Amino acid sequence: MHPNQQDKIRINKYLSANGFCSRREADRLIEQGRVTINGITAVMGDKAGIGDVVRVGNRQVGTENKKVVLAFYKPKGVVCTEKDAHADKIVKDWVHYPVRVTYAGRLDKDSEGLLLLSNDGDLIQAMMKGTNNHEKEYIVKTDREITDDFLSKMEKGVYLKELSLTTKSCRVEKIGKYTFRIILTQGVNRQIRRMCAVFGYRVNALKRIRVMNIELGDLREGQFRELTEEELVLLYKQCMMDK
Repeated sequence: MHPNQQDKIRINKYLSANGFCSRREADRLIEQGRVTINGITAVMGDKAGIGDVVRVGNRQVGTENKKVVLAFYKPKGVVCTEKDAHADKIVKDWVHYPVRVTYAGRLDKDSEGLLLLSNDGDLIQAMMKGTNNHEKEYIVKTDREITDDFLSKMEKGVYLKELSLTTKSCRVEKIGKYTFRIILTQGVNRQIRRMCAVFGYRVNALKRIRVMNIELGDLREGQFRELTEEELVLLYKQCMMDK
């Protein structure tokens, strides 16, 4: 197998993902023998990816200028890293897309949920800038019953001794005996776990369900999707307003 074979996708999906045509139309073009991969006529089932030269007739289907944003349901245990010899599972192992993307904001290994991926460096930088107060929403399950006192203290901001900082005020809502919803506007490493620990709570499960206007929705673990045009317009509008 080619060393990058795992990063390749079927040629009809490749043409569709790059906005050239629909998958159905791509199937017709392939059947007509009009599609080539690295100069070789493509057949149904062939795959293409980063580094391949794909043409339809004389027209090259390029990916270098296409701005891509994906919503990915990161499973628990998957590490947000480009390369780590000690990590069993990294994001790249799960997201096979013809455009190279990286994550805009991390989720720690023990957490799951929404992770946004993009090849737009300016967008990623805008989303990760701590002073922009972008909302991120989480569902958290703990080992102890949630009390009104706990919620009140979490909302006001928590002093984290090991980091010598106090977290920003946030919104917290009890949604179950051991479960609460929290909306943060900053990105301190393992912030929710650290905040809970201050009050003697241990986080048993943590899922991010929203980043700004993008929701996890009905994505299942390991699945990803392209953002809709409506989602993209609002996301870029919010981020560009920060500049």
